[in-house]
Amino acid sequence: MEQRPVLRLKSGEERRLRAGHLWIFSNEVDTHRTPLRGFAPGEQVVVEDARGKALGCAYVNPNSLICARLVSRDAKVSLDRSTLVHRLQVALSMRQRLFAEPWYRLVHGEADGLPGLVVDRFGDCCVVQPNTAGIERLQAEVLDALAKVVGPAHVLWRGDNNVREREGLDRRVEWLGAPGPEELEVREAGLRFQVPAVCGQKTGWFYDQRGNRQRLAAYAEDARVLDAYAYAGGFAIAAAVAGAREAVAVERSAEACDRIAANAERNGVADRVTVVEGEVNDYLAVARQEGERYDVAVVDPPAFIKRRRDRKAGERGYRSVNEAALRLLGRDGVLLSCSCSAHLPEERLSGILLAAGRHLDRSVRILERGGLPADHPIHPAIPETDYLKALFLRAVIATSLP
Repeated sequence: MEQRPVLRLKSGEERRLRAGHLWIFSNEVDTHRTPLRGFAPGEQVVVEDARGKALGCAYVNPNSLICARLVSRDAKVSLDRSTLVHRLQVALSMRQRLFAEPWYRLVHGEADGLPGLVVDRFGDCCVVQPNTAGIERLQAEVLDALAKVVGPAHVLWRGDNNVREREGLDRRVEWLGAPGPEELEVREAGLRFQVPAVCGQKTGWFYDQRGNRQRLAAYAEDARVLDAYAYAGGFAIAAAVAGAREAVAVERSAEACDRIAANAERNGVADRVTVVEGEVNDYLAVARQEGERYDVAVVDPPAFIKRRRDRKAGERGYRSVNEAALRLLGRDGVLLSCSCSAHLPEERLSGILLAAGRHLDRSVRILERGGLPADHPIHPAIPETDYLKALFLRAVIATSLP
């Protein structure tokens, strides 16, 4: 077995790892005995407690606050092609039980035992997000393992996530092997979409909202629906197919608006999907002035809180956009409010929505809680893997309910 260097922890700092967590922070390392600068980014190490007892194998990045991520609790196991193949097979077996077709998240990082790695599957294409130096260093092994386990025709390496900056990595997006299509096909609950491959948001599609798009159908029949931050029109088109009399999708770029219109046409609802180009906040303000009214509103913004220090400003952003959407609802409306900010707990989001409702003299009630679907498993020791909140609210005039 290859002799790997040792990363030694300070006394007592192994408790989180023993409780199930996979991350090691730089202030937990005994840097006198094992200086972090002595490791190369992505190098694999044996992690030991302060007494020298092995805790497992991890890969290291001295440039990151999360300076190491555990990949096995067996110090003899490393993250190599063989381990990648095995864990991909474990991940695939569950997805194949859940989905009849290969459109899903195949690997969800730590929750699938592959820290720093995200893989979304689009038919015969796989889009890989390598978010850490440890995964970037294993590019060839990841590609080989994917070829063995799922055999995709095309693999897109989407190394353009903001997380990479904190890892000291450059941004790079490229097809590995045979170039793939300009647009990826998405199939979901009988619907079909086209999304950009190289320049789309995240991996190109938000599989994490799959269940919430399907839940929306119960509220959409004969309703006028607003889809703010619509991206490719997922919520708007799902609502129209479910019987909404009109779904208005708001996006800021002309390219995105053209894509929404094409996707609406593709699903046979172009006559009931209206596309508006513009900033969401601007649209909400103008719509209020013009007396627009909706039965259902979906607010699914990008993460307003990317780091803990952004929390106050981010909470103001969530309050502002949700309050503006509530103003557009009729006397008995439904708001689907979403947040993908891991640093915003669900109870805080519900508190923000309660305060917004009280300010507008509205009574709000939570009808349903949505969250991540089963292809985005949650690691119970790592709260950050449970990042998506989706609250279905009924908002009525306060005289109807106290």
